[in-house]
Amino acid sequence: MAKKIRQIAIYGKGGIGKSTTTQNLTAGLAESGKRVMVVGCDPKADSTRLLLGGLAQRTVLDTLREEGEDISLELIMKEGYKHIRCVESGGPEPGVGCAGRGIITSIGLLERLGAYTADLDYVFYDVLGDVVCGGFAMPIREGKAKEIYIVASGEMMALYAANNIAKGIERYAKQGGVRLGGIICNSRNVDRENDLLRAFSEELGTHLVHFIPRDNIVQRAEIRRKTVIDYKPDSNQADEYRALAKRIAENKKFVIPKPMKQERLEEILTEFGLMVEMGDEYAI
Repeated sequence: MAKKIRQIAIYGKGGIGKSTTTQNLTAGLAESGKRVMVVGCDPKADSTRLLLGGLAQRTVLDTLREEGEDISLELIMKEGYKHIRCVESGGPEPGVGCAGRGIITSIGLLERLGAYTADLDYVFYDVLGDVVCGGFAMPIREGKAKEIYIVASGEMMALYAANNIAKGIERYAKQGGVRLGGIICNSRNVDRENDLLRAFSEELGTHLVHFIPRDNIVQRAEIRRKTVIDYKPDSNQADEYRALAKRIAENKKFVIPKPMKQERLEEILTEFGLMVEMGDEYAI
């Protein structure tokens, strides 16, 4: 019986550290011997930069514009750290079209060119921000990614975004087999952050997969265009990413999330001190 490739989409609020987390996580999986492909689904095309040592990856959309439809897989896929296969979807020319179209085009092209080979263990889709349009929801809407993880922190807007993403997952879960695998906390050193994320995850009907502590070594590694595992493999932070990789590899809890109504989310935020009730108004 053929091995099934685990296709995983990583979502989260813009600026939450989603791409950094994805690249460090996949480095941990690759280090353990897993075969991994990362498909960047962000027009900024920075989802594979650390895996490629800072190499500017030529995007799928740019390649199609410059070379036409008759292209080879080698033009759009590069091999990075520990043989991780790296692809960047890219986006439209500024002011023209929907950036989500790049995701649809890229996944279709990768399938036609035979990128999803039988030796792959994982394919990760690093998706821009919130579930804001059909294009960005493509990996789950079309059933490409069956597992979703949401990167969040203890900041209010990150939790709002995570709850909105859960609404999108709930909608598409009813149409297919997509499930939420859990919440990954990329810590911002917010007070009671671990407890808050555990309470938030439980309310969604899922679990906190891993709490990644904040450490400046992440920024130092990025300056050197490397993942933490590549830059300082013996560091505590590298071990945190290895632990995250292990927990995702061993995860068996996949759920249809139960997103919160606005009032319930604000109750939790108030309980943990992120919002202060002032009559009918809320203040941060």
